[in-house]
Amino acid sequence: MTLEVAAANASDGSTASGSSFYAAMRILPREQRAAMFQIYTFCRQVDDIADSDGPRSERLAALQRWRDDIEALYQGHPPPRLCDYAASVRQFGLQREDFLAIIDGMEMDVPQEIRAPDLATLDVYCDRVASAVGRLSVRVFGLPRDDGILLAHHLGRALQLTNILRDVDEDASIGRLYLPREGLLQAGITSIDPLLVAGHPALPGVCAPLVEKALGHFEKADEVMNRHPRRLVRAPRIMSNYYQAILQLLVARGFARPRAPVRLNKFARLAIVLRYALV
Repeated sequence: MTLEVAAANASDGSTASGSSFYAAMRILPREQRAAMFQIYTFCRQVDDIADSDGPRSERLAALQRWRDDIEALYQGHPPPRLCDYAASVRQFGLQREDFLAIIDGMEMDVPQEIRAPDLATLDVYCDRVASAVGRLSVRVFGLPRDDGILLAHHLGRALQLTNILRDVDEDASIGRLYLPREGLLQAGITSIDPLLVAGHPALPGVCAPLVEKALGHFEKADEVMNRHPRRLVRAPRIMSNYYQAILQLLVARGFARPRAPVRLNKFARLAIVLRYALV
């Protein structure tokens, strides 16, 4: 699940409206907002392909068609579903490689369900489905190149790790397990069956290092954002604060069963938006 799609689900909605993503993007100027919703739409559509229950061969073919369409967009003859993207690509310098990386990340879930990837593979997954979206987004926000890439690296991973920690049970129900293999073994869990892992009493010991890793990435992302004018980082600040609040709720709840779903109430969401909505 991509950074943008994950953010759209952060307030228990399945679409952008009413979500952390929607709230963060609504405060942007019109052209930036339009570009961000194009990025969101792209992520939503490729994510839907990866998460569908259609035959794997058909899903792989559908993702390949998206690759072909992205290539066509950058060759100057975009297909109908990407015609509106051409202006944003030119205006904000959106990179073809980042769109393709997102598709590659989605494809990691298709040949077979992800189950206990090693840490290196998990980091690649986070980079593709989250930080690549961040690299597109920071160009729209107008951050300088080096700090933009650094912010995308850290904030993307922070959000994606939080998403993984939040969705352990939901992912297990569809046969997926994103918790790293090294963490399972260190906690004494030898199974990679998602449902067995989700119900294992040692699960909190697997989640604790990921919490620390996510917190470290949030801290590094904050350091980058602190170096830049408030107006440039309002949208990523909102998304970061949404997810930091979710992570805090996860830690307070704990990872042992029974695990109640974690969500931010509307007042907490509104407070975060109001804190950063005004320059």
